[in-house]
Amino acid sequence: MAGWAIAVHGGAGVDPNLPEERQEEARRLLLRCLEMGADALRRGLPALDVVEMVVRELETDPVFNSGRGSALTRKGTVEMEASIMDGHGRRCGAVSGLTTVKNPVSLARLVMDRSPHSYLAFDGAEEFAREQGIEVVDNSYFITDENVGMLKLAKEANSIMYDYRVPNTCGAGAGMEGGLQMNGLPISIYAPETVGCVVVDGKGWCAAATSTGGLMNKMSGRIGDSPLIGSGTYACDVCAVSCTGEGEAIIRSTLARDVAALMEYKGLGLQEAVDFAVKERLDEGKAGLIAVSRNGEVAFGFNTIGMFRGCATEDGLVEVAIW
Repeated sequence: MAGWAIAVHGGAGVDPNLPEERQEEARRLLLRCLEMGADALRRGLPALDVVEMVVRELETDPVFNSGRGSALTRKGTVEMEASIMDGHGRRCGAVSGLTTVKNPVSLARLVMDRSPHSYLAFDGAEEFAREQGIEVVDNSYFITDENVGMLKLAKEANSIMYDYRVPNTCGAGAGMEGGLQMNGLPISIYAPETVGCVVVDGKGWCAAATSTGGLMNKMSGRIGDSPLIGSGTYACDVCAVSCTGEGEAIIRSTLARDVAALMEYKGLGLQEAVDFAVKERLDEGKAGLIAVSRNGEVAFGFNTIGMFRGCATEDGLVEVAIW
């Protein structure tokens, strides 16, 4: 066994013109999360506790799109979602449509640990949160001035954040033309999105967690890939995976589960499985993912210009990157 490893991400929707100070802000947050997670792993905390702790930190800081700083619906409100999965026994919990829960990933953990279900959403999830005594805040807590401005830009750019690229009669993609795009909008007004963490601990147990506010200017009630086990999040006794990017494409490809399946059934190594899944399963979708294996390996894959990401391993590697 190669020892523990941790990887984090802050989304694959990176603006190529992102100011240097914002890049540094993102790098500092990712590094802080890695240091926090690595310290916990050195102290022997299990993978499941570490992924929850790290994603809570990402949700609390407004740099990325989860918790405080979440993307806004077309109504200007926040609807958050998250999931967590323990590869040791493949237990999982997920939540969607949260409007007041300060840390969605912790409610997902409670769904897994203290309910008979795997997934709760909207009013039912909010009611469960209050029954469990988890911290709740007013919806305004999650809304930042920057995202209010981002929503205005998204509406001015023809609003709906995603374009399904329905083939035309000639078989070519019907997406908008000109310039780099994601979900049908110019990437320059595409907010940083989904956060996630994957961990393998010193016992070789894997866990994954993912949290997001979803798409800027999304329809109320829209659910993306992040809370869907097997799409945005997956962990088993072979690996753990957290995805980010165009949720509709990730859902169609069951991207996170496919990485594990390629390792389990085709015998691919971790990076080889990640590369195959990103290249062959996303069709025209734009996305990325982070993964760890039970052997302490770390892998990244994305087909966007960049992905906010970082990793640390027991043998001393610490790395944070965007492009």
